[in-house]
Amino acid sequence: MVKQAARYFEQKEESSGPAKKSNQKHQPSNAKGKKGFKWQPNDKKPNYKGSHKSRKEGSFEKKNAIPGLKTREETLNGSETLPDMKQSNQIKQEKQAAKNGGKEGSRKETRREKMLKKKNATLTPRGREETLNIPIDPAALLRHSRGERMDMEGVKTRFHKINEMRKDMNIEFATQQAARADILLHEEEGYLEADDGESTTNIAQREIVQHVDITTAAKHFNLELEFGPYRTRYTKNGAFLLLGGKRGHVAAFDWVRKKLLCEMNVMESVHDVTWLMNQTMYAAAQKNWVHVYDQNGTEIHCIKTMHRSVRLEYLPYHFLLNSAGENGFLSWMDVSVGQTVGNYNTRMGKVSVMTHNPWNAVTCVGGSKGVVSMWSPMMRDPLAKMLCHPVPITAIAIDPKGMQMATAGLDRRIKIWDVRQLEGPLETYNTNTAASEIELSQRGLLALSMGNVCEVYRRDNSSTEAQMKPYIRHRTNGPISSIRFCPYEDILGVGTAKGFVSLIVPGSGEPNFDTFEANPFQSRTQRQEEEVHRLLEKIPAEFITLNPAQIDEVDIPSAKARLEQKVKLLTMKPPKIDFEPRKRNRVSKAKLIKIKQNVKEARFRETANELRLIKEKLLAEDEAKAPAESADFIPLEPKSVLDRFKTKAKKKAAR
Repeated sequence: MVKQAARYFEQKEESSGPAKKSNQKHQPSNAKGKKGFKWQPNDKKPNYKGSHKSRKEGSFEKKNAIPGLKTREETLNGSETLPDMKQSNQIKQEKQAAKNGGKEGSRKETRREKMLKKKNATLTPRGREETLNIPIDPAALLRHSRGERMDMEGVKTRFHKINEMRKDMNIEFATQQAARADILLHEEEGYLEADDGESTTNIAQREIVQHVDITTAAKHFNLELEFGPYRTRYTKNGAFLLLGGKRGHVAAFDWVRKKLLCEMNVMESVHDVTWLMNQTMYAAAQKNWVHVYDQNGTEIHCIKTMHRSVRLEYLPYHFLLNSAGENGFLSWMDVSVGQTVGNYNTRMGKVSVMTHNPWNAVTCVGGSKGVVSMWSPMMRDPLAKMLCHPVPITAIAIDPKGMQMATAGLDRRIKIWDVRQLEGPLETYNTNTAASEIELSQRGLLALSMGNVCEVYRRDNSSTEAQMKPYIRHRTNGPISSIRFCPYEDILGVGTAKGFVSLIVPGSGEPNFDTFEANPFQSRTQRQEEEVHRLLEKIPAEFITLNPAQIDEVDIPSAKARLEQKVKLLTMKPPKIDFEPRKRNRVSKAKLIKIKQNVKEARFRETANELRLIKEKLLAEDEAKAPAESADFIPLEPKSVLDRFKTKAKKKAAR
């Protein structure tokens, strides 16, 4: 190539003299006679492609090309035609790959390539990406369903329709997610199954203990105590048991490990006991007042506002201790701050039947007239009343989900009610004797106590009353005073006049537990963290209502109507009075007109005085609700002696 270039320059110097004929063919560039020529080696027409810039550069190279010397593109491509832009980019990539040692992956992507790749990714149809559709069990969907969609016929505006549709979509999504999560709950409850011709009622506890594993068999035990009858209570996670005897015996222990926390005799009668936040504190309703103890048996507090209480309940989400006294008073105390929230007279006499609804924290009280009344600490009167039996009620129980309520009366009937809709009875069972205690388990089993006999029923909607037979029956050595199902365990705790018995009831407890709600295997650190979280998430007592779902909604129509009524009263004017006096004989027309005018004025003054009193009352209420001015308050416009010259309108504006 160097020799060819040197020969070209030598020929150019020689051509400074007379012109010589060239072997190359020269043609005018176009038919119009423009100056210039194009070089066409081997009689081939040049192939110009690419952008305008590339065509111009190619023509420049052809004009100034060295005869017999190949251009850069011809050398690389092995051809004499100019490459297009794609080919030139390909050449650059090959060069870069050659510099990198043949590794194309080490080349950095340009910004334009990244943008193109991103654009192609966004334009890729979703059909290519196959999503994994997990089938959902219809039974699980039905179990977690919250009802049908809202009917949009009554919704007028498009905005509210969109909001309601969005709510329905969120509810359906939550239902599907809850149904899908059921696949993680692999544990199932087990029940006793009898052979053909036999019944599970005849299976005794000793036979069950012989055929279960060692861990479950150790959970069946019998404590013979002399200070009964005993009231029992399990903690929320079912790990600890509290016993309270009528003769003053109080004991708290880990019933699974058989490890005693404390045991003492308070030297006075104990009517009821309950755990508070966890196993570190509990309350006992003694002879005169309610006393609070720690896990070591040390008395922490004496609540004298709860006088002669016979029943105790604890609301875990509100930190409220609820008591019912012999004088018919219901009391609520916030144990986190030690303040009394409510204290009302039920006017029902001695309250010996009481429980609380875990769903809405409403206290249910059974009366001697067969009426169940529901109470809130913020209302002096009951929220609702239900006539459940025509005779006095002996026991009440509500399932842990707060959906159904079971009542027992002296008419020897057990009735199941829908406590959310206040409807029923859904089911009715007849017994040989009136039940003194009743309890519902986490899986829907129903336990009754009649004298010294305890019966457990496995409720089945397909069976009739005649086919309903006890699932398990057990006879104790003394009258039964209390029965409690242990949470997350197939155990029924029975307190009697002579001690305590722990019975194995297969299928009573929930096999899958939520550690955020209750952890049976809770450590000390987890318990401390739970206490802090519970206190931070404490629900105020003002939110205790029949329907807790209404708390997050504002009653806009009612608030708007109240505001409009207030504005109407403040801006109301005395109405026009139409009065026509009765025509009498010997009464002139002028006198009738005067009588009419006098009556109109009198009625106008009366109406104006009434409106003035109403306005003053409303203004006084607003002033009472307004915050009082502090001693350091400085008005924007100071008062002066010249204020007496202001008009009334200016004085009102200043106020």
